Amino acid sequence: MASKDNQGSGAFIRSESAFRYFISPDPNAQFPAEKGRYALYISPTCPWAHRTSIVRILKGLEDIIDLYELHPSMGPKGWYFSGEGSSLPADPLYGFKYLPDLYKKADPSFTGPFTVPMLWDKKTHTVVNNESSEIIRMLTTAFDHLLPEHLREVNRPDGGLYPKHLQSSIDEVNSWVYNLINNGVYKTGFATTQQAYDTNLYPLFEGLDRVEQLLSSPAPSDGGSPETKSRKYLLGDNLTETDVRLYTTIIRFDVAYRPVFQCSLKSIRHDYPNIYSWLRRLYWDQDSRETNFAFHSTSAPYLNMYGPSYAAARHKKVFGGQGPFIVPGGPTPLINQS
Repeated sequence: MASKDNQGSGAFIRSESAFRYFISPDPNAQFPAEKGRYALYISPTCPWAHRTSIVRILKGLEDIIDLYELHPSMGPKGWYFSGEGSSLPADPLYGFKYLPDLYKKADPSFTGPFTVPMLWDKKTHTVVNNESSEIIRMLTTAFDHLLPEHLREVNRPDGGLYPKHLQSSIDEVNSWVYNLINNGVYKTGFATTQQAYDTNLYPLFEGLDRVEQLLSSPAPSDGGSPETKSRKYLLGDNLTETDVRLYTTIIRFDVAYRPVFQCSLKSIRHDYPNIYSWLRRLYWDQDSRETNFAFHSTSAPYLNMYGPSYAAARHKKVFGGQGPFIVPGGPTPLINQS
């Protein structure tokens, strides 16, 4: 996902993703699901890309879809390969150093935005999709015929990440979580006027209050009995897509959005006990048989990078790269042991 500014109001406006094709289990489709055909390009600090890397592991697709990692922060030319840390030194397919070169290979007339995540077809040398919400839906079901029985959605607890009986609830929660929280932190942190900041700060925390209340309510299967403890996941006792989509924002909140993006009314660890319990359950993968350590393995190596990456992004976006560049420290610890 990318962004632009409403210069009159100082508000942050997110641009639409440009490539919206779909991988299908149908062997006759334009982009059929095949082992080794596709590559997923991500930066580990980007929450939208983080969603896709989590689902790739949850679904056991590591041997089916390649993962190509770029530098944690954008450079002057956008996302790039640096060879530092877990970033590849160059694109393994074509030797490119910059992600925009891949987009240009797919469509020489494309002018951006050059975003991650990006799903690439190695066979036809083009971008399939760069919209994270659609990529995770593809990863959830399109490759199931290539997976062992226990990893197929039909055999996962309660029907998997996007089961039919919960789809309307998932879509409804996804909608307000995205508007208020996932995108709300950006609308707050990239605001360039006090009015734009105030307009988005308070709805962000209203959204977090709503999540806290949701997690404290009985799971639907409990029948609402008064002695029931708070639900395990957002929509009950089983992990769904809504948990994945919210997690990548909440894991960054106290270490980046609160200090760097000035989302400072409250913190997750001190003011939202149910959200923090839910976050730690996922981060430490207490249900590793269900999560396959997807949350911890895609977060722990990068947790200390979130603050510097967002500080660099805000310095560039809000201040045009001018003036002192200071990265806030803390919190200590970055996340408590569950």
